[in-house]
Amino acid sequence: MLRPSYPIRTERLTLRPFTEGDFADLHALTGDPDVVRYLYWDVHDEEMTRDSLKNRIAQDALTAEGQWLVLAMDLDGRVIGQVVLKWESALSRQGELGFVLHPGFQGKGYAREASEAMLRLGFEDLGLHRICGKCDTRNVPSWQLLSRLGMRREAHFVEDELFKGEFGDQYVYAMLDREWRARQTSST
Repeated sequence: MLRPSYPIRTERLTLRPFTEGDFADLHALTGDPDVVRYLYWDVHDEEMTRDSLKNRIAQDALTAEGQWLVLAMDLDGRVIGQVVLKWESALSRQGELGFVLHPGFQGKGYAREASEAMLRLGFEDLGLHRICGKCDTRNVPSWQLLSRLGMRREAHFVEDELFKGEFGDQYVYAMLDREWRARQTSST
């Protein structure tokens, strides 16, 4: 089980559960076609964003496998994205990392900061053995970030699922707890 102590601070960000006051910033994400291009949801209208905000607000802890921890990336009071950690398996100690960032804030290291914090939560607090990250092969910034985080590419699935009306390819990256520990030791 994982109930983080909030807020979680990185060098420049505050990671925290979503609140009702985050509607406008969340809608700027979920309503942007460029943001949702490689995500499993379509562009949200305001009603869809309200519904998704309610779900995100409730996703502030991991109490059972299959759940998602969804945190807002807050930069000086503005939500610029979200970072997620899924508890895939308690028995096998598996998790999955994900992130979404507003286009105006991409390329500045924010998603990396937030993702490193989530990897720390997954490995050090939840005790996961392996955390993966998955993305469409055309989403170059996402797979490049997974690589920069120290995750290795484990798989390239070719046309493995029907996604937004077309078959798409997917990369799977992963890191083990011992690789995380070695990376932390070498950076100190």
